[in-house]
Formats: sequence, C-alpha cells, structure tokens
Amino acid sequence: MTTDAAFVSRYDLRVELVRDVLKENTELSGPACQALAVQLLHTMDTVPERMR
Repeated sequence: MTTDAAFVSRYDLRVELVRDVLKENTELSGPACQALAVQLLHTMDTVPERMR
C-alpha cells in the first residue's frame, strides 16, 4: 500500500491563506493576489520582532 502525500511547506500554506483573503476581499485577479500575498509575507517576515 502506497500513499501519495505531497509536501506543502508552511510558507506555501501562509501564502495560500493570504491569497485567499485577498481574493475574497478585493477585485484583484488570481495572479495579482498571489504576487501581493508573496510581497506581504516577505514584508511581515522582515519587520523586526519588537515592531510587530
């Protein structure tokens, strides 16, 4: 018996979450939501901890 479990990183899950929120709450296209989600996560990840 074999299972086909695809690995999904935590980063990819975070991008999906942000992308889905953007899709639901804006009129942006799917690719635009994806690009913006990546930019937002990068920005949040680079903000120093004491500023968050």
